[in-house]
Amino acid sequence: MQLSNHIALWEQAAVKLIDMRQIEMAEGEFLHRYKVPASVFLLSVQGSAQVGLDQAEFACTGFQLLHGGKGAILDIVPTSKRFVYYILYYRAWIQQKEPFQNPFCITPDNPIALYNHMQVMHCKWNEPEERLNVKSHFYKFIHQVLQELHRGEPKMRQSSIAVQVITYIQEYYAEPVTLDSLAEVFNFSAYHLSSLFKEHTGVSPIDYLIRFRLEVASELLRTTEASVGEIAASVGYKDVYYFSRIFKKRRGVSPAHYRLRETERHKVAESPLNIPISSISENSEDQYIVNDNHYHNNAEKGELHMFKHAKSQSMAAMLLCGSLLLGACSNGTGTAQEQSNGNVNGNGSQAVAEESPQTRMISTPRGEVEVPAEPVKVAADQYMGHLLKLGIVPVGVRSFMLDEGWMEKADIPQETLDKIEDLGDFPMNLEKLTMLEPDLIIGSIEDYIDQYEKIGTTVFLPYWEELSTAGPLDKFRNVAHIFGKDQEAEAWIAEYEQKVADAKTKISGVIKEGETVSIIQFTEKAVYVLAATGGNYGSSTVYEMLELPATESAKKMSEGFEAISLEVLPEYLGDYIFVYNGDAGVTSSAMSSEIWQTVPAVKNGKVYLYGDNYHDEFVMEDPYSLELQLDTIVNLLLGGSK
Repeated sequence: MQLSNHIALWEQAAVKLIDMRQIEMAEGEFLHRYKVPASVFLLSVQGSAQVGLDQAEFACTGFQLLHGGKGAILDIVPTSKRFVYYILYYRAWIQQKEPFQNPFCITPDNPIALYNHMQVMHCKWNEPEERLNVKSHFYKFIHQVLQELHRGEPKMRQSSIAVQVITYIQEYYAEPVTLDSLAEVFNFSAYHLSSLFKEHTGVSPIDYLIRFRLEVASELLRTTEASVGEIAASVGYKDVYYFSRIFKKRRGVSPAHYRLRETERHKVAESPLNIPISSISENSEDQYIVNDNHYHNNAEKGELHMFKHAKSQSMAAMLLCGSLLLGACSNGTGTAQEQSNGNVNGNGSQAVAEESPQTRMISTPRGEVEVPAEPVKVAADQYMGHLLKLGIVPVGVRSFMLDEGWMEKADIPQETLDKIEDLGDFPMNLEKLTMLEPDLIIGSIEDYIDQYEKIGTTVFLPYWEELSTAGPLDKFRNVAHIFGKDQEAEAWIAEYEQKVADAKTKISGVIKEGETVSIIQFTEKAVYVLAATGGNYGSSTVYEMLELPATESAKKMSEGFEAISLEVLPEYLGDYIFVYNGDAGVTSSAMSSEIWQTVPAVKNGKVYLYGDNYHDEFVMEDPYSLELQLDTIVNLLLGGSK
């Protein structure tokens, strides 16, 4: 349609402005299936969010303008800490059928003009004598919108897979839902679906499912007298003990204590409303997510009310029920023992005061986790060497951990290894893991944490951070902290740092002033040059422990490595080169090339080949590996095999 025709339509239309608001949403808040009561303009001005409008989805960042017709379903999920937008409702009548119903999204060329009009309308909206002035600005706003529309086609995207998954979860949350079942429904691999969903929402599908279920359960605990078992079943948990455990892990208190806390907070003269159990699982066609941030709409006035988390009230309630929390057990296990102890002592409170804490709270990238103070059965998909050095023999680990050549060099007894169950590759075999009944699981890849949490208390401790790895000593500290063995870790670190100091003395003078060191690895697809910080395959021992001088290119790498072609390799190399022999065939072929033979370090015999087909101490960074790495590097520099 031509711009002139569009303008003519608006000239003929009878327009009524219904309402307008400026709304700010915080990360974690979201609007779900809000049915807009009239045609609507939404102008985002700060932050970012995924906005769904009927069957279209838009990634709003900065200034973007969306339009929807009356009855459109609006969903908003902030993807930044703060998302601010204006929303304006209007009605326009004309003979032509629904000319103002079409949805669209534009990134305006002149966003400030739209913003200024919207801001003026918002400021004057609540002044009755200014309503005519507001309407005049609305027409100016519409004229600007029409100009923007006719500069280019509106940008629309069909509903993303993330929105579809959210809709599915909100409809079927009470049924058995797993990542595999979701992948089957949407015809994706489980890994791909999880990655896409997390890219759009910041959480995994299963984490979203758990959050949604717990929000519904929390509402039922607050507003009904249904039993905990009935509520658990209504939100998809057949095992009430598992439900109670996961509720406490996420909410900080058990369902019963949560209900008591909310009852005390909202106590009134009348008895609480008793909703029949038969209505618990009924879902209305236009269901809203049940949480403290939902909107209630008034279809006649177009009113929106957003309720945010009252952090100060929550904290006060937590203090009120502090005595209950002190006596609460950490999870479903050990309850009978605690009751028995109370009977023997004759004074339960005194027994609690005198005994050592049964659990500890630790911080993880996924939030606070309550762990056993002295776990007996530990399973892990990484960090086996760290655990063994701390005197902890895990009940099960990933296969790769049990197939490392360095273990023989480190004199780890076979009888110790025989106690450790092989749990396969990532993710660890869930059936075997369940049979082991671990009281603590350590997972290094976030995609699998939700699966592990269904089996036992799980700590997420990432081995990699983006494409870099945390320092090896910090890794050991992090593992030790989970078990409260910080002193043991620091004692070993002190011994190791003394060995490093002795090693520096031994190799002093080998590398002259102004000379530099490179670490590389040949693979079939590329040559990897390791960074001065954040790399692996012994780079931390070379650069950070022994403090051998890195090249400028290695210092500038923002990640743990850089992948390059063989042709440009000479530009990255220093006076000494350590070559990790991950693939002997590929390494031999590359080192026979003409390009390699022209490298000065090669001509000067300053190339050190180390490692053995990923079956050595340089693959891992546990204390045993670090000690062996140090010995190997020092021996090479002092004249060992090159």
